[in-house]
Amino acid sequence: MNVIRMLQGPAIAAALAGFLALAAIVLPAVAGGPVETSPFAVQGVEVDVTSTDATSAKNQALMDVQVKAFFQLLERLGSPELAAQLKEKLKPEDIAPFLRSLSIEKETSAPGRYIGTFTVRFLPAKMQKFLAGYNVNVSAQQADPVLVIPVYRTPEGPKLWEDNPWRQAWIDLKGEQGELPIIIPLGDKEDVDALTAQDALGGDTVKLDAIRKRYDAASLLVAQAEPTEEGLHVYIEGDTKLGRVNINKVYTPETTEDGTAVAVEAAATLAFQKVLLKAYQTQAAAAAEAKAARDNTPQSLDVNVPFNSPREWNAIRSRILSTPNVSAVDLSSLDFSGATIRLVYTHSVEELQGNLQRVGLGLSQGGGGWVIQPM
Repeated sequence: MNVIRMLQGPAIAAALAGFLALAAIVLPAVAGGPVETSPFAVQGVEVDVTSTDATSAKNQALMDVQVKAFFQLLERLGSPELAAQLKEKLKPEDIAPFLRSLSIEKETSAPGRYIGTFTVRFLPAKMQKFLAGYNVNVSAQQADPVLVIPVYRTPEGPKLWEDNPWRQAWIDLKGEQGELPIIIPLGDKEDVDALTAQDALGGDTVKLDAIRKRYDAASLLVAQAEPTEEGLHVYIEGDTKLGRVNINKVYTPETTEDGTAVAVEAAATLAFQKVLLKAYQTQAAAAAEAKAARDNTPQSLDVNVPFNSPREWNAIRSRILSTPNVSAVDLSSLDFSGATIRLVYTHSVEELQGNLQRVGLGLSQGGGGWVIQPM
């Protein structure tokens, strides 16, 4: 079933023209690695469209997929209720301006039919502004991605790429586009040829580093799990940008408050995600606090201020003093052609330059040092 109603006549032509003009949108692969980590992207969006011919079906699919992905993104970043509310209000032409690009993950076509799976990316700034209007604040800042290699120990031997509940739990976690992206390898032919379960368990640094680079991840962890009588024994050890990870724990089956059983594999992966996310948030908060302390520490800059008259000097001085984050202008020397001042300010020089521009002054550095002049 189509995601949106079929547009007819000039409407579909105009919508398609606008859609295809947004970017070189149909790309064969994802830049930076085969897994998308942006919080404003949606992977695995499936469409199945029937039309008069294969070309028309694909054109319609390109429109359907952006709409479907848009509402999936709203559900993830906002809520299912918000997505349902906006489905009643927004038309396809309202959604098209938010699109950044598409990548085809896989596709097949037949006479009058097109089936495809896409990665759809939306413009971060536009989406942030749009969601803020519905009291949903989304940060574009993310931690460095962590690549997890899940190895499942069984009596028959360790499993890495085969179907098993441990690997599936990591896939179902869908942690790729989170605040702390957790990437699970695709398990395609390139992965299978590059790394075996024995390589992962033996810590083959060359092969592990090669697969880490393939996914453009900053860190890699081998996550081992083995079923026991009590539950699931999980062992994860390694270094990440957030510090050393050392988990050696038996997870037992859980139930939710309403009595629903939670698979022990799912509970273990979710607990791991929470541990890493807390470490990142703690680290980010400490970095933000340190930056705020630096920003609020007064700094000074010796600056030359040329002028043609005392009146011009007084006007320039008044503008400097009215500049945000400037706390003082201490006069070092003054003559008929100019002054040398010590400018006291907070935050960075780049912010100071921007603030001075807002009051009509330019701050630049030349052979004779820093200079402030009217723009």
